[in-house]
Order: sequence, then structure tokens, then C-alpha cells
Amino acid sequence: MYNIKNSKQLASLINYTNLNNMITESEMKEFLEKAKELNFNSVVISPTYVPLAKEVLADSDIKVGSVVGFPLGFEDTESKIAETQELLKKGVDEIEMVINLSHLKDEKYDLIENEISQIKEIMGDKILKVVIESKALEDYEKANAAKAAEKSGADFIKNSTGFVSPNHIFENVNDINLIQKYAPKIKIEIYGGIDEYKFANQILTGGADLIGSNKGYEIVKRYKDLRENTQVKPKPITLTKKD
Repeated sequence: MYNIKNSKQLASLINYTNLNNMITESEMKEFLEKAKELNFNSVVISPTYVPLAKEVLADSDIKVGSVVGFPLGFEDTESKIAETQELLKKGVDEIEMVINLSHLKDEKYDLIENEISQIKEIMGDKILKVVIESKALEDYEKANAAKAAEKSGADFIKNSTGFVSPNHIFENVNDINLIQKYAPKIKIEIYGGIDEYKFANQILTGGADLIGSNKGYEIVKRYKDLRENTQVKPKPITLTKKD
């Protein structure tokens, strides 16, 4: 739970995301410059642009994240391992891997755990986030996915790819509560539909460690306009002597 004190802290809790599969190089450069301006925790981008991001963000503290098995997660483990190894060669700092939801539905937790543990072993001390689609899952499935991720050494569990997202704060808080109850050691990132400061603040207050947002720049800029750039001049106090 956070008490946001300033725009710098807010940006440090946001993974600024752009997974547009038709974005041009010039558009990606513009996105990365915006990320650099506000110093987000990380950027999450397609594997195509990881080298560019490493170059543009070289003199910043922003981590570069990308995706494996995205967005459906049904690739076999060997394919996901190959994707991971290629991203590591490109210098990625974080990886978001979509789990095989068919295995989750079939309660094949050993296959899920084996896949996560193999990916994490390759990554070493770099951050691994396991992505589920909480909107498409029953509560017991979310809990079991979180337990499998924690048991297998994942650093984060992320609730959505963005294609199927919870559409209400209560759904997000329910997901956070379930994960905290059944996998208390794993960190939580909430993604999907977070496009304004009020919603972002509710998610962080509700217990998320980080949020992911395509609108990270707009969220932080709006916060700055409301909280830091508004100049209020107090009226002078005039004391009147009573007779």
C-alpha cells in the first residue's frame, strides 16, 4: 500500500507499456523519450524494439521489459525458453511470460511449475513476471496460479495481458486479496484499463506493488498538473483592530 507523495514516486511504480504490433520505429523512439522524461520503473515493449530501448534508455535507471508467449501462452516450454534466451541476448532486464491457461484449466500444475522454474533458472537475478488472465478465471484458479508461480520462483504475478482485463476496481482488489492470501511472498502487478490517476491510486492503495499502463505518461503528467504545477497564492491576512 502506498501513499503517493510526488510524481517521481508515482512514475517509479508504473511500468509504461506499449505492445502495439504496428508501431513504427519513430513512434517507439517518441514513446521511449516520454518514458525517459518521467523516469518510469520500466518500459514494456515488444522484442523487436528491445535493442532500441537499451540504446535510448542507456543513461537512465529505467528497466527494459519484454514478453514471452504473448499473448496466448500456449507455446510449448522449449519455444518459451528459446524466446527468453534471445531476449536475454538483447539485454532485457525483465520478462513477462504468459502461462499456459489450458494447463491451468486442466489443473496440470506440475507442467506450469516446471515451465516457470526453467525460465527463471535461465534468467538468474533478472525479473520474471508470470501473466495470467484473471478475468477469464475462477477465484480458485487464480489462487492456484499464484501458488504455482510463487513456488516456482517467479518474482511477480501479473493479472492480465491487457486483452481480457478486469473492468472494475472491485475485481482488481479481489485479485490482489486472493494472491496475497495464497501466495504472500510474490509481488503483484495490475494491468489493463488503468488510464487515469484516480484508478491508478486505487489499485496501489488496494495492495498492488506495481501497475502497468499504456497511459503512464498521461497519468503522471495529470498528477503533476493537479498536485505540483498548480500555483495557489494565499490572500494576505489583514488584522483589524477592534475599538
